[in-house]
Amino acid sequence: MSNRLEPPILLSRLLAFVFAAMLVVLGVLGVTLYNMYPLDRPQIFFLMSEPKNDLQIRLYKMVPNDENMNIYKRSFIREYIRARNEVVPDAKEMRTKWNNEVDGVVYTWSTPEVYNAFTQTNMWKAWMSGVPDFEFSCSVEFDNGAVEPLNEENDEYAIKFRYFCADSNRQMDKKEYKIKIKLDMGEGTEMKWSDRFNNPLGIRVSEYTVESGNGDPLNTGYLED
Repeated sequence: MSNRLEPPILLSRLLAFVFAAMLVVLGVLGVTLYNMYPLDRPQIFFLMSEPKNDLQIRLYKMVPNDENMNIYKRSFIREYIRARNEVVPDAKEMRTKWNNEVDGVVYTWSTPEVYNAFTQTNMWKAWMSGVPDFEFSCSVEFDNGAVEPLNEENDEYAIKFRYFCADSNRQMDKKEYKIKIKLDMGEGTEMKWSDRFNNPLGIRVSEYTVESGNGDPLNTGYLED
């Protein structure tokens, strides 16, 4: 009795092995493509806004657990305060940041009621209706622990910061402010696809109340001095 495999049997086994290897390769390729293109799962990355040649940046997925969501909310609130209050001597940049188009960061991050109140401030009117006839800037400064939870279940927070404006000749005194912010994270929030670039999780500020500081920082009267 011969132990030698006949050519048809050998060929069929070889083809079965090749077919099985192809299935494995296709499976690995499918998993790889799925991880490369998570079209239905937003991923959040935090990068420094100013390039530093002596630093290395590592990108990784942020698992949406409670701790990471709290970190994201606090970061979002700080960036919202900056976007709403900081002023740079560049009319194009200011109008882009403060307008009510899809590229307007404050508009994208606010509910209609909060954005409408923002447009009633002196500083917004000065930049959007006409450019001031002198260059100045306004800055926001935070200390560690600037964002404090008031009611985390309702997404209510208090944030403390210092605010001041300056031009080439003068600088106003730094003033302490405390703002109460409430976030809107209701399920089913409708957003334009383009808004996802500025607000990937669809969080919006639904309440912005000045608790201390004697009025809104953008009504400082600096332009009238």
